[in-house]
Amino acid sequence: MKRDIQNREDIYLLVKVFYKKLMNDDLMHHFFVDFEQPEHLEMHLQTLVDFWDNILFFSGGYRKNAMAPHLKLHQKKPFKTEHFNSWLSMFNASVNELFEGEMAHVAKSRALSIATVMKIKVSELNN
Repeated sequence: MKRDIQNREDIYLLVKVFYKKLMNDDLMHHFFVDFEQPEHLEMHLQTLVDFWDNILFFSGGYRKNAMAPHLKLHQKKPFKTEHFNSWLSMFNASVNELFEGEMAHVAKSRALSIATVMKIKVSELNN
């Protein structure tokens, strides 16, 4: 039996596995070329750990606007429905590979909410 997401170390493992999927996926890779250098990827993973630690455990460690850089990226490399679907699918697969339990479920639920809100924001930019 797998254990649940319990701390920052678990979140780090999750985002590392998740990003490996994203960066090795033909549909998604082009969004992540800025993170091909190990030091850039590591900095980004630490930001993601702060973000998810705040989302799951209300740590208060993430104070940035998560939407802004994604909307900026969308201007250069437009997000389409298949990108959101793929992102969510890979996130859920990463959670399911590693964890099970209440926080794992919360993470997947929050990821769905995040993808949904971002999809709405991106469609507003397109109109």
